[in-house]
Amino acid sequence: MRIALHSEIRDGAVDDYRTNHARIPDALAETFARIGIHDWTIWRSGHRLFHLVDCDDWDAAVAALEDDPADHAWQADIGRFVEVFRDADGGEGTAPLEQIWDLRAQVS
Repeated sequence: MRIALHSEIRDGAVDDYRTNHARIPDALAETFARIGIHDWTIWRSGHRLFHLVDCDDWDAAVAALEDDPADHAWQADIGRFVEVFRDADGGEGTAPLEQIWDLRAQVS
């Protein structure tokens, strides 16, 4: 499955966020592979971040990360740069954004 997420960077933290994402910790990349996250790309527009995640099952991956030490260490570090995650309605949360249209689905 492919899902999109939206988060926002804290004021003044863009450069540090970018630097910290030049390469995520190997332990976290290994965790992602183990729990079925195959790819994760992030784009920025101002202080807004848009994430595209290719995974087997987003809800299962999130549940697996709850007790994962590599993710806890990453969140403790990267969390200082992230203001909030937003859901499809703009509220706080990590629920995927609503997909409105998909060219690939239309033409297949």
